[in-house]
Amino acid sequence: MRVVGVIPARYGSTRLPGKPLKEICGKPMLVWVYERVRQAKRLDAVYVATDDERIEGMCREYRIPVVMTSPSHPTGANRLQEVSETVKADFYVQLNGDEPLLDPSLVDAAVPESVELKEAFGTNIITRMHSPSEVMDPANIKVVFDESFKALYMSRTPIPYPFKSIEFEYYKHVGILGYNKKMLDFYRDSVPGRFEKIEGIDTLRFIDYGKKLQFIEVEHCRTLSVDTEKDLERVRRIMENTL
Repeated sequence: MRVVGVIPARYGSTRLPGKPLKEICGKPMLVWVYERVRQAKRLDAVYVATDDERIEGMCREYRIPVVMTSPSHPTGANRLQEVSETVKADFYVQLNGDEPLLDPSLVDAAVPESVELKEAFGTNIITRMHSPSEVMDPANIKVVFDESFKALYMSRTPIPYPFKSIEFEYYKHVGILGYNKKMLDFYRDSVPGRFEKIEGIDTLRFIDYGKKLQFIEVEHCRTLSVDTEKDLERVRRIMENTL
């Protein structure tokens, strides 16, 4: 089974333009992300997918495999699907390009022991939440699932509702997803589903159309994405103290 990791990277971030190229301890942020992802044990290769020549040039400079994609892609999954047309694999793992402290074990967790090839299939890392503020934050995508951890729904609002019991854990989506080729092709060929449009959650499309999305739980998952200048400074301080 061949498994490929793909890091979609855009230059035009609204809150932090040029984010992938921001310097952290002497190297662009995207280089740190790539190096962390390369430590994953279950990936056969890792590519950056971008539509920006500046990011492409940086990747060439650091000898990072890069695929140029269309600038019209609305989501990372669309960009990943284009990569799948030229980079052949049985399974593709989508990584965030703004997490230079990414734990490589989370990448490995997204890869199932066996991959369904005949039907559209995907995976999504989830983890438990530990505070009310975390649960109430609409930026944290809450998830519910059946007894086998198959996805039932995802929402920005706290779900499930504690009507009869408060003895349960809330779970949230972690932005590491895996897809077989059929799942990516479905995403390309479909239009946003009803609840995807309401919630503004791209991954809901698979649930809207009844595709199999398997949640995989990880313990003690801490991620730190760089979305603002403040986030960038925080990551710099952490890395300066740990390198």
